[in-house]
Formats: sequence, C-alpha cells, structure tokens
Amino acid sequence: MGTPYQHQASLRGVGCDCLGLVRGVWRGLHGAEPEAPPPYRPDWAELGGRELLLEALGRALAPLDLATAQPGDVLVFRMAPDAPAKHCAILSGPDRMIHAYWGRACVESWLGRWWRGRCVAAFRFPEVGT
Repeated sequence: MGTPYQHQASLRGVGCDCLGLVRGVWRGLHGAEPEAPPPYRPDWAELGGRELLLEALGRALAPLDLATAQPGDVLVFRMAPDAPAKHCAILSGPDRMIHAYWGRACVESWLGRWWRGRCVAAFRFPEVGT
C-alpha cells in the first residue's frame, strides 16, 4: 500500500492502477503473468462496450460467487449500470478492500454500500504451485 497511482503501471513502490495491483500480486505469487494487457486508455471501458476486464480475469483467475469471496480474492466493479466493469480491488477483510485509487495511491478502503452495489464479480488467484 502507498504505491502511487500510475495508469498502466504495476510495480510496487513505483506505481500501479487497479489492474496493475492485481498483476503485481500475480507476479508475487506465481512469477510471470499469463498474458500482459495491451495498452489501454483510462476511458477504455466506455469506448469498447465489451467486458474486457471480466474476460481477461476469467482467463487467469477462478471465478467464484460473490457471497463466497474471502480476503485475497479479486473483486470487480461496474461503475455505471450500462457500462462494462472497469475497476478491481482485492478483498482484505470484512468490509475492507485494497485498490489503486485514481489521483491518489494504492490504499485500503471501506467496502461499504456504495462499492458493494457496484460489485459484479469475484475471482480467486490459483493456489501457489499450480
């Protein structure tokens, strides 16, 4: 935590965005990433209309029911009702999440009603060694 927000970055202590946080955790657990994301703009979700974030996470992580999410699992958020999901975080405890916050840093935040109402999916990292 405390890593500055930097669009498209994924290096602890240097910079990360929300996807970069997940990518950095993957590398810490498993080494090389299964795929690197292509360059993307901050407004990528609004431009394409496809569920690119959900598709990419589904290729690398195990999808799970939101009700079964545990600390360490990835949460995905849809910021507007008719838009693709575009934000992710890591559940850190009951009602807490770690995410990269635009204009700020990688922080632990309260997972309150506002965020829960936008949470649309959860994923689990594979076990180390698999």
